Amino acid sequence: MPITKPKLKVAADGLPTGHDTPEGAACDLARAFINRDAALFSNTCVRLYGGGKGPDDYAAFLKSTVEGIQQEAAKKEPSPGGPKSIGKVFAARHLTRNGPASYGYAAFKFQDIMFVDVGCFLHNGDRCLNRTLVIKDEAGKWYVHPMPNVSPLLSTGLNDESGSTVDFTDAYQLEK
Repeated sequence: MPITKPKLKVAADGLPTGHDTPEGAACDLARAFINRDAALFSNTCVRLYGGGKGPDDYAAFLKSTVEGIQQEAAKKEPSPGGPKSIGKVFAARHLTRNGPASYGYAAFKFQDIMFVDVGCFLHNGDRCLNRTLVIKDEAGKWYVHPMPNVSPLLSTGLNDESGSTVDFTDAYQLEK
């Protein structure tokens, strides 16, 4: 019996979008910077959570990033080191360590924690690969955590993971 891949509705650019998949949230984060869209950035990021100093640091980061995106949007030409387009989206993966997902569930009722590697082309012709931590909240929607270092218990081992090799198109049945 053949394995059935989950269906994935993609945006006009052929890439995932929205809160239904981890790859959609990760692509929307990249699109927020590509399109210099502060509202999309804010809509894509995980809500404030937790206690201690973490939420204050995260809130300050979000505010600063929104201001930076707004400043970038006000420029006639985008910055040369800024992203121009998404070139490659890998399938979401779970962290090798179990601790982050267990902690996220126990402390914040997060349903899952994964990461997505997204490759972008920059305006100056260079390329970059962004590793994006994604969180499935208690309502079952995926959001990015753009500042995982503010919550080390949720992101332990994130940057120690091997490079992704499976394209998102190999993990889903695409629908336009």
